[in-house]
Amino acid sequence: MARTALVTGGSRGIGAAISKALKAEGYNVVATYAGNDEKARAFTDETGIATYKWDVGDYEACKAGIAHVEEEHGPVDILVNNAGITRDAPFHKMTPQQWREVIDTNLTGLFNMTHCVWPGLRERKFGRIVNISSINGQKGQFAQANYAAAKAGDIGFTKALAQEGARAGITVNAICPGYINTEMMSTIPEKVMNEVILPQIPVGRLGEAEEIARCVVFLASEQAGFITGSTLSANGGQYLA
Repeated sequence: MARTALVTGGSRGIGAAISKALKAEGYNVVATYAGNDEKARAFTDETGIATYKWDVGDYEACKAGIAHVEEEHGPVDILVNNAGITRDAPFHKMTPQQWREVIDTNLTGLFNMTHCVWPGLRERKFGRIVNISSINGQKGQFAQANYAAAKAGDIGFTKALAQEGARAGITVNAICPGYINTEMMSTIPEKVMNEVILPQIPVGRLGEAEEIARCVVFLASEQAGFITGSTLSANGGQYLA
């Protein structure tokens, strides 16, 4: 029977590419989303991947949502914590709400989702947790104190939890994408892209969501059982951690 993989924020952008790649490898994939019902329906219609709506920043919503998923699809053995938001502002203009919203989704969301699947993974002596962090969690970024703090926290969470899961057959790893060619990047003016962003990337281009997805597929595989607590940088050489 195929293992069930749950991808948060899995119906759009990098998350959608991850969901599709895992399905192509034979996993039973389900995806969560936070708000865009129309996009989620279109994604399910296109791929056949079931989507479920809840806020990963809400522990009780995660607990109920995962219980529902496992009732319909079987135990979750692979969790990809991909859901993330930005609320960018220079620190002197950043509001407590902007701070909380990003921390709640991008960092507390990892605790909520992972905590709810952890007992089952330990009991079954197998699990794969893949946390999607960011290059900006490694190097920081202007006007992203909230986002960089959360994504750096994801890396610390990964390293600590990997030590707890190792003897139970659970691996916990992080991926730090650089600039990826998604809908979010399409809003950047061409001049800024060509004169500011691309010159920072030694390979001379944006990454593709499918390239991040292939990293996830490897780390989720049974063959990656000796890799845990690692941070995989996928940024075209922009930042060498």
